[in-house]
Amino acid sequence: MTVTIGRRGLLAALGGGVAAWPLAARAQQPPGKRKVGILIPFVETDQVWQTRVRALRQELARLGWTAGGNVQFDERWTTDNMDRVRDGVTQLLAFNPDVIVAWSRRAVEALRQQTRTVPVVFLGIGDPVESGVVVSFANPGGNFTGFTLWEYSIIGKMLEMLKEIRPGTSRAALVYNPDNPATVIMARWFEAVAVPLAVRPSLAPVHTPAEIERAIEAFARVPDGALLFPPDVTVTTHREFITALVARHRLPAIYFDRVVVLSGGLMSYSPDRVEQSRQAASYADRILRGEKPSDLPVQQPTKYELVINLKAAKALGLEVPPTLLARADEVIE
Repeated sequence: MTVTIGRRGLLAALGGGVAAWPLAARAQQPPGKRKVGILIPFVETDQVWQTRVRALRQELARLGWTAGGNVQFDERWTTDNMDRVRDGVTQLLAFNPDVIVAWSRRAVEALRQQTRTVPVVFLGIGDPVESGVVVSFANPGGNFTGFTLWEYSIIGKMLEMLKEIRPGTSRAALVYNPDNPATVIMARWFEAVAVPLAVRPSLAPVHTPAEIERAIEAFARVPDGALLFPPDVTVTTHREFITALVARHRLPAIYFDRVVVLSGGLMSYSPDRVEQSRQAASYADRILRGEKPSDLPVQQPTKYELVINLKAAKALGLEVPPTLLARADEVIE
């Protein structure tokens, strides 16, 4: 079963979105070689992110943009270090790209600080309106548009699922990196939605594995706690360390990326990240053919997938309720 979420009538505003764009327009290929910048705040050896970037480039090739032919790519893998992210932006802008595709809120913020003219297609961020990246979903304005990864109300759904899998949960910590500019909004939502669920919220800002370890160890000293990991570069980068640490302290946790569950996590709730990479290619294609990012509506996920790891649940001594199991899109035995 797939959980479907709509918001603000966005799909109606899209008017059919990418699929409705005239095929004749796609056939009009501008002369000369175009340039596409790619900004990824992860390590280049991360095969998960290589897969997502590869999906972007393959879809662009399908749309007629051939590397070494009519398009030139410049990729910057910066890790989650903000100094390196900013340096990566500077280097990409020197490349003089026709469009930049960027993952994560911190990458978007670094781009906003350095350019208000180069078109940017973003992925992996929350509400771009509330955080000031675009003017509105239907009419972004400026040079940014793209595909949101989630909306803040999802935090409430994630907490509800933690309560389902462990009804005695009375405390929850949001583990996040404060370098992400969206965390101020994220923390506010977390604290607001926890109260109606009879959950006492706490915030655990972290940057490094050592800080992650200290925060989780301190939180685990009091019983009946659970952890929520929102979408964040630091969490994904250190996923194996985090899942091993959480398991050692026998804490139920929910994550916002399926790959963390594949690394031993208990549950995840998120859209299909590879599919979003393909969607980003469709917007990059349209910009390369002359459309403006200000005219391309920001798109939100219409499906969120629940993944449950039964092996992790057993190790934690948890019995997954049949109602929750029935809603799962994927169950890892």
